[in-house]
Amino acid sequence: MSNVNQSIKCTVQQCRHHANSQNYCTLSGITVGTHEANPTEKKCTDCESFERKM
Repeated sequence: MSNVNQSIKCTVQQCRHHANSQNYCTLSGITVGTHEANPTEKKCTDCESFERKM
């Protein structure tokens, strides 16, 4: 696994890039997007770097 990126907090343990015992991402950067035409709340946004952990 890559190094923990302490600049990107993450609690999604099902993600391939989650740092296991720590609530951080192991990617050097992530892409954030939206599934809404006009996002107005944080629930309208998505981490597009998510990959399901196998």
